[in-house]
Amino acid sequence: MTIGTKTEAVVFQAPGHVARQTLGLRELAADEVRVQIRYTGISTGTERLLYRGEMPSFPGLGYPLVPGYESVGRVVEAGPQASLCVDQWVFAPGANCYREARGLFGGAAASLLTSDQRLIALDQEPGPEMVLLALAATAHHAIRMAGERLPDLVVGHGVMGRLAARLIVALGGVPMVWELAAERQGGAAGYLVRDPNYCKGQQFDCILDASGAGDQLDHWISSLLPGGQVILAGFYNQPLSFKFVPAFLRESQLKVAAQWQPEDLKAVSALVAEGRLDLSGLVTDLLPAAEPAGAYQKAFDDNTALKVVLDWRSLA
Repeated sequence: MTIGTKTEAVVFQAPGHVARQTLGLRELAADEVRVQIRYTGISTGTERLLYRGEMPSFPGLGYPLVPGYESVGRVVEAGPQASLCVDQWVFAPGANCYREARGLFGGAAASLLTSDQRLIALDQEPGPEMVLLALAATAHHAIRMAGERLPDLVVGHGVMGRLAARLIVALGGVPMVWELAAERQGGAAGYLVRDPNYCKGQQFDCILDASGAGDQLDHWISSLLPGGQVILAGFYNQPLSFKFVPAFLRESQLKVAAQWQPEDLKAVSALVAEGRLDLSGLVTDLLPAAEPAGAYQKAFDDNTALKVVLDWRSLA
């Protein structure tokens, strides 16, 4: 429950320890707004590494930490220089506003303070699927790195891979998706999902990895056409290596996709508003934020869960 300058939040107190905790909020700045959060998505990439203590050294990283960068909510207070109004629904990619915990990400809280320039205004009251805007923007950023040619293979049919495939279709492409896990091979819309073991010998112009399985880099390079490229859009906490000769013979290109940029978030928001990008069917679990430990265990350990979302309404 948000009380005055306090809020309930999810806190990684140390690696392996997640709990709900009451935190103090600093004062609202003139250009900031206070957002009452309704839903927060759990990232099975970044947040899993943070939870396990495996996140590579990063500026601002440390514990205790409020995770989360996929939140939607409603503006309930606005500073005198803020451009957003009270009652505006927004997407919030995190915040750094807590007194007793780091806010490197900071979106998993019942209430947060942030500059209105970091927020994306939403046209209507959001459902839980709208937390996917940040992940869709990440996929869009990776696709943009391919240049004029759209990726024709996506590796991994988790929520990131599905968003990437849906975006490629929305942009006029027809990708194939590789997925080993049988329980994740369904749910394709406008593209094919195949087990890579049955696709031997196929070659692709642009491979986008959304799996984070860096040990498969040699396989991807061997599956490239001459001059082809691999875009690394997962998060890799181990060193990557590859055999030089296959890459040399193909004059392969390797590109690393970083965090989405504001133009990516605006682009996918527009695609959703236009009905060209469908976010439905990707949120598999909506769980109460009052009991975060179970929600994080579900997100990290259950391979049938695509996107687990925390519901803050009981704590508002």
